[in-house]
Amino acid sequence: MSAVAYLSLERQKRAIYYFLTSLLLFCPLVGQAKINVVATLPDLGSLASEIGKDKIDLVVLGKPKDDPHFVEARQDFVSSLHNADVLIDAGAGLEMSWLPPLLQKAKNPKLDAGKPGRVQASQGIRLLNIPTGLPRGSGEVHPNGNPHFMLDPVIAKAVARRIASSLMAVDPPNAAFYDANRKNFEATIDAKLQWWRGALQLFHDQHVAAYHDSWPYFAQRFGLKIDTFLEPSPGTPPSPSHLTEVIQRMKKNRIKLILVEPYQDRRVAEKVARASDASVIDSTQFPGGIPGTDNYVSLINQLVKQLAEGMK
Repeated sequence: MSAVAYLSLERQKRAIYYFLTSLLLFCPLVGQAKINVVATLPDLGSLASEIGKDKIDLVVLGKPKDDPHFVEARQDFVSSLHNADVLIDAGAGLEMSWLPPLLQKAKNPKLDAGKPGRVQASQGIRLLNIPTGLPRGSGEVHPNGNPHFMLDPVIAKAVARRIASSLMAVDPPNAAFYDANRKNFEATIDAKLQWWRGALQLFHDQHVAAYHDSWPYFAQRFGLKIDTFLEPSPGTPPSPSHLTEVIQRMKKNRIKLILVEPYQDRRVAEKVARASDASVIDSTQFPGGIPGTDNYVSLINQLVKQLAEGMK
């Protein structure tokens, strides 16, 4: 072998060595594992996505048009929960009919209550409408108080802080990233709150009807009275006698709007609306439930716009 050929071969070896060394140095960064996050419902998933962004792999169990009280428990949910580093659920009994059996099958101690990987959003929230003296088997789906607190954007900020804290504990190297995203989310809510309140200010204390009692936190935040329901109690199907009472109440209080979510019987609402000279609004408590609600902020934005336009 000539001297020139030998030197050329040595250069090739060195180039290959440096190339492989650089791969060993940088591949761990490129291939760094993401945090597996499971959210039970789309509103919680939206917050997780805002805070975790590309550092997490997110699975949302319930669909935007599902009844959150009765999500169909699928076998693939067990696999997702088994592999999860973080679980975000509403708590307060909202998922009580379907989540506990899934967790039992998943056998993932990371998701036990009290662990860093478990975010129960209702913890620390002062629940409204806690029923008293409920008989066993009453069918009431809010036995611990109303669990639809995520429709209050100020409460959503508190939940976002708990999600960020969980991700920071589970993934310390990216703690600053999660905290910065949490601050950005809170700043966005704060910037929107003034407009949302202003849009509904003229309708303070105005009555609105709804199919299900999903709205007390939203109503309290924005000064409305959403306190007439087509269901006689949460989860109880409307009876003809109850609907007659609802129609009378709507006429007396001049209620002109009925909020109906995707999983509820719109035909019943339309019948009541015709009898009371009111209008039905297709609403939702979850991002993606109706057009124009791709994330949590756009959800609240759309609900405020719907109500402000409907009550003019």
